[in-house]
Amino acid sequence: MIRTTLALAAFVASTTIAWAVPEIGKPAPAFTAVDSNGKTHALGDFKGKTVILEWTNDGCPYVKKHYGAGNMQKIQKDLTAEGAVWLSVISSAPGKQGHVDGMGANALVAAQGSAPTAVLLDPKGTIGRAYEAQTTPHMYVIDGKGVLRYMGAIDDQPNTDASTIAKARNYVREAFAAVKAGKPVATTATDPYGCSVKYP
Repeated sequence: MIRTTLALAAFVASTTIAWAVPEIGKPAPAFTAVDSNGKTHALGDFKGKTVILEWTNDGCPYVKKHYGAGNMQKIQKDLTAEGAVWLSVISSAPGKQGHVDGMGANALVAAQGSAPTAVLLDPKGTIGRAYEAQTTPHMYVIDGKGVLRYMGAIDDQPNTDASTIAKARNYVREAFAAVKAGKPVATTATDPYGCSVKYP
């Protein structure tokens, strides 16, 4: 009886983990988080809108590449102007590179001139682990039905050289455009590049 109970518990645990794994064409992992202004957001709040998740860490050279050149800010502004919801997620743990509180996150937004819909604070790494976010940046595109349509790198230039941005193939822009047009996303998953997410 004990063995059966343990086996059942192990099965339930493994099944739960399997359900949480992000998979293209399947519902994106649900989450609820508090943003830099103390407001609570849930993925389900954005039904009908394309949601873009961006894992970020202001101390990471790869993040600095895109923000220093104004590239990330331009993508944020362009896509939110077309109706996207852009959520920047900070999963850095307290004491680790990139960790900020709400005031710190808002100061970064102001200093960078960035334009996310909200900055979500994830100091325990709950959302990051649910999405298996590996790097900063690590990008995800979720359609209006809550289905994951793209995950991976922001583009095809895995380096810290800002001069390569101009020639880059931007996977996030491509995925958003396809979703908006009701077409299949051509490239649904790529290997993310950047600094490792600084989880607890």
